Amino acid sequence: MRALTFRPGHPGSLEVRELPDPVPGGGELLVDGLAVGVCGTDREIVAGDYGTAPPGREHLVLGHESLGRVRRAPAGSGFAAGDLVVGVVRRPDPVPCGACARGEFDMCRNGQYTERGIKELDGYAAQAWCVEVDYAVALNPGLERVGVLMEPASVVAKAWEQVERIGGRSWFAPQRVLVTGAGPIGLLAALLGAQRGLEVHVLDRVTEGPKPGLVRDLGAEYHTEDMAEVLSRVRPDVVIEATGAAQLVFEAMAGTPSYGIVCLTGVSPAGRRLTVDAGSLNRDIVLENDAVVGSVNANLRHYLQASEALGQADPGWLDRVITRRVPLDRFQDAFSAEDGDIKVVITLDGSGDGAGRG
Repeated sequence: MRALTFRPGHPGSLEVRELPDPVPGGGELLVDGLAVGVCGTDREIVAGDYGTAPPGREHLVLGHESLGRVRRAPAGSGFAAGDLVVGVVRRPDPVPCGACARGEFDMCRNGQYTERGIKELDGYAAQAWCVEVDYAVALNPGLERVGVLMEPASVVAKAWEQVERIGGRSWFAPQRVLVTGAGPIGLLAALLGAQRGLEVHVLDRVTEGPKPGLVRDLGAEYHTEDMAEVLSRVRPDVVIEATGAAQLVFEAMAGTPSYGIVCLTGVSPAGRRLTVDAGSLNRDIVLENDAVVGSVNANLRHYLQASEALGQADPGWLDRVITRRVPLDRFQDAFSAEDGDIKVVITLDGSGDGAGRG
């Protein structure tokens, strides 16, 4: 079989290689890979910023945003040949820490977790892969073209869960949410906000292309003005920050009304310096009972929440979030930005459009 591999720490080492066909162990599914999504994490790994190969190996199979079709399943597993599935990314640490021992491996305390396509475990960018039954999630057949959005949707489902848990410390009846960034995470955050019946606002600097229309078709409002102006006019109860832009992060923290909640999902690059009135920021957060929380990764519960959210969404809308589908043979194209890109997908099944025909 063919797989997209790289040598961690070696920029320019990304290549398609022939690998032995996988052999499932007990309690594992054998899956034909259909597609993988490409995100900022993948680009950083390919650039050599991080990533770790399995012990004793130089190469790692890329890909953590998966979609596949079950070829063979163990008896009694609840899965059957032909099922659409995605594989969970993270595995708990072997100690395990208290969080991992309770299934909250997205909150691992000691950092000894492993991750498919990122840290010590091969990813899903292969024409066939195996996954433990306990770390596989079945998808509605109607999500065949868009199921690759499950992993980013799981990250968003966790972010909303965090917001609601924090809000639950007192009476919490949010009306408005501001999402900063109209990339895949931002758009999916807006989708889940709309599904909650909230008034949704999305801020992005792009004025043309598919983003404004996707936001409007959710019944949400699209903004391109300065952050301070949008915050002043919208007065959001919740901000989901999905850009990692340092200036927006601090403006969001300072710009919510009383009992505001800011959930940070974007990762800021290091090295940029800003002048911040830390005293005023601290005063506002304390006196208004505000909260700021970071959220990353997801556990099995969040994947199930994401599956439910995608199942309730308009499949045509989800399909428009995927703006390019690149065959495995042209994988390099997936790592080159093009105008109008939102989510880029590499197809693995030879169909050329990522539809997963089979």
